[in-house]
Amino acid sequence: MARPRALLLDAMGTLIGLRQSVGQIYAAAAADHGITVSAAAINAVFPRLYREAPPLAFPGLEGLALLRAERQWWAERIDAALVAAGAEPAPPALHRQLFDGFGEPVLWRVYEDVIPSLEHWRRHGLQLAVVSNFDSRLHGLLEGLGLQRHLAAVVISSEVGAAKPSAVPFERALAHLGLEPPQAWHIGDSPEDGQGAHAAGVPWLRVQRP
Repeated sequence: MARPRALLLDAMGTLIGLRQSVGQIYAAAAADHGITVSAAAINAVFPRLYREAPPLAFPGLEGLALLRAERQWWAERIDAALVAAGAEPAPPALHRQLFDGFGEPVLWRVYEDVIPSLEHWRRHGLQLAVVSNFDSRLHGLLEGLGLQRHLAAVVISSEVGAAKPSAVPFERALAHLGLEPPQAWHIGDSPEDGQGAHAAGVPWLRVQRP
């Protein structure tokens, strides 16, 4: 592997993580709306439901149409998780509360090694970009968590209309940086990261968080 000129970084599970589990956050919000559900039950079903969901990507949409599609995608995931955990589907107000809540930096944390690593890489002349299966809320999260200033590009699946393991998000990032695939490495934590990087011809380094 030749020395890279850029690093393409996954976001969730690589740079940032939730301060509480999805189940804890869903259960607490559901209680605000009179719905009793176990955090453990949601945590038990959510990973499978997330893996089985259609891609978080909406070709041809932008602006308010894109935001509506993102909210609807997450509303369906919320309802599926609640029902699978033995509760009733969420009312629209709970959909809104959870969608808006996960867009707030206070729910998230930056892993301790991230900022020192970003600063080190930039000092050594590497361009940095995020390539993430996420929605448009990620822009505000990266800004609010102090990561945006380190990044030359942010490529989000919902906005580019394709999600990893597709090669498209990587190709968009490379085009923005003006680089060819062998000139960048991808750092991520999921099989989709590896599959998408391979499809784009980009070397992959896997992060394995505890």
